[in-house]
Amino acid sequence: MTGSPTDLPTLLLAEDDLLFCQVMGNALEKRGFNVQIAHNVDEGITLSEKTAPEYAVIDLNMPGPSGLVLVKHLIAIDPHTRIVVLTGFASVATAVETIKLGAMHYLSKPADADEVIAAFYREEGDPDVKIAAQPLSINRMEWEHIQKVLSDHDGNISATARALGMHRRTLQRKLQKRPRLK
Repeated sequence: MTGSPTDLPTLLLAEDDLLFCQVMGNALEKRGFNVQIAHNVDEGITLSEKTAPEYAVIDLNMPGPSGLVLVKHLIAIDPHTRIVVLTGFASVATAVETIKLGAMHYLSKPADADEVIAAFYREEGDPDVKIAAQPLSINRMEWEHIQKVLSDHDGNISATARALGMHRRTLQRKLQKRPRLK
């Protein structure tokens, strides 16, 4: 695509990892998007209120509110915004909530610009997706449960810790660890 930045489709990239954000932003610009960058949810909301993006790539886990808050905000502004959520901490609970809130797709990091763009245009699910041969490990099941309860409490760590009957610091430590997939 060629043209001035105002002719290009706008894309909001909300990502707190500065290096990943720079690389992804450059790659998306080369693929014909006018990229606006936010490093947290509040910046993303501010940018989107000035110019509603046609596309968005949102990191799920940023400082402050969850990327899910930004997904909800963008869909409220324009329900046709095509949103892809990226995360290094994939879980069933967050994937379900992401799609229920209106995102097009949910990708685990590392993802590249081509995968993101392909996800923008996927209209249907993939019936040929591979089903895990083994059940989830105990650690992974715990992670999934914590993510579900965290989602139920809108990302509030203190409320989630109370609901799980654990100390807030213990929950924060568990959230910093990523369980093995099996």
